[in-house]
This record gives sequence, C-alpha cells and structure tokens, in this order.
Amino acid sequence: MDPMLPIVALSLVLGAIIAFVFFTTYFRKRQSEIRSIANPNPNPNPNPNPVSSKPPPKKPLSKPHSSDKDHNKRHHPLDLNTLKGHGDAVTGICFSRDGRNLATACADGVVRVFKLDDASSKSFKFLRINLPAGGHPTAVAFSDDASSIVVASHTLSGSSLYMYGEEKPKTSESKPQAKLPLPEIKWEHHKVHDKKAILTLFGTLATYGSADGSSIIASCSEGTDIILWHGKTGKSVGHVDTNQLKNTMAAISPNGRFIAAAAFTADVKVWEIVYAKDGSVKEVSKVMQLKGHKSAVTWLCFTPDSEQIITASKDDSMRIWNINVRYHLDEDPKTLKVFPIPLHDSTGTTLHYDRLSLSPDGKILAATHGSTLQWLCVETGKVLDTAEKAHDSDITCISWAPKTIPMGNEQVLVLATASADKKVKLWAPPSLPFS
Repeated sequence: MDPMLPIVALSLVLGAIIAFVFFTTYFRKRQSEIRSIANPNPNPNPNPNPVSSKPPPKKPLSKPHSSDKDHNKRHHPLDLNTLKGHGDAVTGICFSRDGRNLATACADGVVRVFKLDDASSKSFKFLRINLPAGGHPTAVAFSDDASSIVVASHTLSGSSLYMYGEEKPKTSESKPQAKLPLPEIKWEHHKVHDKKAILTLFGTLATYGSADGSSIIASCSEGTDIILWHGKTGKSVGHVDTNQLKNTMAAISPNGRFIAAAAFTADVKVWEIVYAKDGSVKEVSKVMQLKGHKSAVTWLCFTPDSEQIITASKDDSMRIWNINVRYHLDEDPKTLKVFPIPLHDSTGTTLHYDRLSLSPDGKILAATHGSTLQWLCVETGKVLDTAEKAHDSDITCISWAPKTIPMGNEQVLVLATASADKKVKLWAPPSLPFS
C-alpha cells in the first residue's frame, strides 16, 4: 500500500470540511442581507415613523420635584415674589408714594412700572417705557405722583434726565381705566453733570417750612456734584459739590429739608434746602458735617421723621446721628448709637454694607453686601434675619415700599431688591423681638 494515500485522503477530507464551512457561512450571510433589505427594521418595537405612530410616553413630572424647584426659587421664608421680564441688569428701583407701583431701570434700555395690586400675584402687569436709542437707564425716581417718573440715562455723550408723564384721564375715580395711556417726555436735560454718570436719584415732596409740597429730586453724579431739580418743571433749583474726589451716593430727607452725601472720605456733608415764602427753593447751603467714622462711608439713609441719619462705613461700624440740632448756633450733630456691622465672612472678617434702606416705621434696617441681604433691629443693632444668596448676582439697589401692600387678605410691609441677575425680588419683613 502506498504510504502517501492516507495523507492524501486526510487532505481531501479536511478540504471538503473547510469548503462546506465556507459556503455555509456565505449563504447564511447572503440570506441575512436579503432579509435585511426586505425588512430594514427587524425589531418590531422601535418606531420608524414617529408621525404615524404613538410618541414615546413623557416622563411624569412628580409634584415633589415641582415643589423642590419652587423651594429652590424661594430658598428663604421671607422671599415673597420675583418680578421677571428684564433683559439685563436692573440698575435702579423706586416705589411710588402709595406703594402700589414699582419702577425699575434696566440696562436693556427699558423702564418698567409694575402694578403691585397683590404682592403674592403670579404675574404683574407693567407699563413699558423705551428710552431714546442709545440710552441706558441708571436710576429712576417718581415725581409728583405715580403717573410721572424721572429717569437718569447714560450714553457716550454723557448723562441725560427725562421726565415721563401722562395726562390724567377725565374719568370718574371710581371707574378704573381699561388701559393706561403711554407716557410722554414732559421735560429733558442732556449732558448734565458734564459727561459723568448719575449714580442715584432720590426724590420727595417738599413739606418743610414754607415749602409748597412740590416734588424735588436730587441727582448725584459719580463725580463730586449734586444737582437739585424741581420735579414737575425740570428746573434746576440748586447745586452743591462734595469736593471729596468721588461721590458714592446722595439722599434727600423725606420732608425735603436736607441733602446728605456719602463720598470718598469718612465725613458726611449735610446741606439744608432753604425755601422762600412762595414755596420755591431759595438756596441750598451747607450746614453741618457728620464726623466720627474712621473710614469711608459706604451708604446712608434718613429716618422717616428726617431728624436722624444712619450711616455705614468701611470702619466696620454703623452710626445713628441726630441732625435736629441748632446748627446756626454752632451746635454739632450728635452720635446717638454706634453698632458693629454684624456681617462676617468665613474667616471672621467684617464685610461692609453696600446699601441701606430703612422701613417706613423706622424699626427695621435692611442692608446688603454683594448678594447677601440682612435685616437689623434699629433699636438694638441685632440681626433679625439673613438671606446669604438673596440673588444670583450682586444686589444693585434696595428700597422699602413707603406704605403697606396687599398680599391676599392682609397688608404687609414689602422690601424690594434688584440685582445684576435681571431680577427684582419682593421680601416680607422679619419679626421684631418683644421689648
């Protein structure tokens, strides 16, 4: 027997096996391809045509998730509501004297006047005032009533002031107007304060002495000058200079008697507005200086009776001053109280206050630093409550409503704060300790 025959036979058998495996695999692959072409979606569950078939079920939004979201939006128990709709940082806010209107100045070039019929409302109606092209509102103040408003605007050519007003409707007071008429510019001034921006606008109705009750407004520039304006006519009725390198802010007392300014130094200068017998402004003269702080005063506010001033300073303290003194007899204003600023960072360093606002009853002082909001007891200087992140960005302005506002079936004091986060928030007051 030839010894090569078994080897040849084995080779033929292996070759046959290999050929059988190859052709079997080939035909199975071809059959798979044919099936794939005939039915490109062999899985019957996926939906090849979303239009003609049922859409996939949406994930249900559970109530706990929704409430958690609301809780995150209102992370503080005193947070009442948020006024939205601003397209950029809110740079100024002001309440009308009845507290029912809140004007906001926004860097998007629009002034909005919100109607506050109920502080807990889910949506607020507002009047939109578009400033002339190129102008960015920096501050806002109501003039004689809720239908007239003064706006400070800044452009590359300098600052402007506009007074927007509307004709009073000739309808009965008992019948509410269906639609508010659009306000028109009643007076305007350009290149006021040279080319410097206006930092603050504070207005009030002059009731002191022989004043005739007219609206007067103080505009404070980032330079050193402050101008006093007659709200209705737009006439400049006074001009003062702090001569302190750079202003921070200036306020006018509620009765229209004093102007006080916080500037670059530790001293606060106070001027008196003198009224003539016919009620007009006769002159504005410097009458006193508040000396006692050891570093720059960052903000100040008057008490409702116009007889005291509260100041906050970078020397880590606040002071309450009595300015109802006989200055004409060289009697100096007196420091009534000194409180340490109770706000600190994680290392224990005191954080100075950027803004102050006193409640209309004179009992609660609201103060801010960055995005933090605090409420203090004026009597003791103690912290009543704190909202560490009241806004998502720095707070730019703060103001109490001069009167209570409806909220459901009750009336509440309301504090408004505005921020670079494009929001304005409404806050309830904290409870005062029992005396």
